[in-house]
Amino acid sequence: MQTKYIRILALDPGEKRIGVAISDPLGITAQGLPTLPAQPQENFIASLQKLVNNYEVKKIVLGLPLNMDGSYGPKAQASILLQKILEQQLQIEVVLWDERLTTCQAERILLEADMSRKKRRKKIDQIAAVLILQSYLGSL
Repeated sequence: MQTKYIRILALDPGEKRIGVAISDPLGITAQGLPTLPAQPQENFIASLQKLVNNYEVKKIVLGLPLNMDGSYGPKAQASILLQKILEQQLQIEVVLWDERLTTCQAERILLEADMSRKKRRKKIDQIAAVLILQSYLGSL
């Protein structure tokens, strides 16, 4: 019997940068990839397409930044729009995943690692994407 391996990619959307993480082939752990510039959107989608092809990604988990009360604000609406665009452009399933507090968690992790402010700014989106993916993988 052959085990079916699938790779899942997670995105932590932001206005300037998008954090990226990829699962291992067994779908157990998440590891960060370099962040991608959010703009221009065509370049972001082209870069994402390369990652999907290179890693043979079967699903994307997109962070959904809900308000603390669970309501949908402008950032959540932007994620929903991005979900539709990615599904259309990449022809891949895109799952929205509640990402409340992942950026705060990522900040705390980097502070505990005694990372400088400049380095934290570069890593925080990546760590948030890892947290989103690890949360998703843990729910399977």
